Amino acid sequence: MIERIIAYSEGIADAATRDFYVHVLGLDVAMDHPALGLRSSDNPAAQVLVLPPGSTDPVPRWGIDLGTPEAVDAAHAESVRRGLRVVYPLTDESWGVRRFFVEDPGGNVVNVLAHVTGSSRTE
Repeated sequence: MIERIIAYSEGIADAATRDFYVHVLGLDVAMDHPALGLRSSDNPAAQVLVLPPGSTDPVPRWGIDLGTPEAVDAAHAESVRRGLRVVYPLTDESWGVRRFFVEDPGGNVVNVLAHVTGSSRTE
């Protein structure tokens, strides 16, 4: 089950960027470190993450939250089985996310993730 899909942007998460997303587009700040995480108050599954330049290599185009670490493991196994290019290994991150990055057939990098029990729902 897909919990949410997150759009990623690389840029400086300064006051001007925050004001744009909050005051122009009406998003709420859900997280401000290490990236600026924004989400819709009406639909919390609609999210944007502004990554600091150079914080992730490669920069994913979007993230897909599969809901459970087991679903991430299954997606990883299927990606490997199909010979897809995994560009960031299956990892349990210190901030409570299990994830890997995979390149789709069109060359887009996708962050496939799930939060471990008890962690936040913004990246």
